[in-house]
Amino acid sequence: MRSPAGAPLLLGDVVVAFETVAREAAEQSKPFADHLRHMIVHGVLHLLGYDHQTAGAASIMESLERVILAKLGVPDPYPDQATPISASVWA
Repeated sequence: MRSPAGAPLLLGDVVVAFETVAREAAEQSKPFADHLRHMIVHGVLHLLGYDHQTAGAASIMESLERVILAKLGVPDPYPDQATPISASVWA
């Protein structure tokens, strides 16, 4: 079925469990808001077709997460891993 002209493109839903995000944030000593932003970015990237099923795909997805989160003022959620993709791809 076609969407009407000018209608937004609907990709799907991102569902976040409050209790899980709160628990994970506490376990990782991260602010709740930062972890929530990370989970939303992660979910939207999945809707755009990114995944982390292989090491290469995970590296790409995590790099994009880092760049997007940095633009939102959120610290690197993967501080112990290298970033292979240049931040300029999202500049």
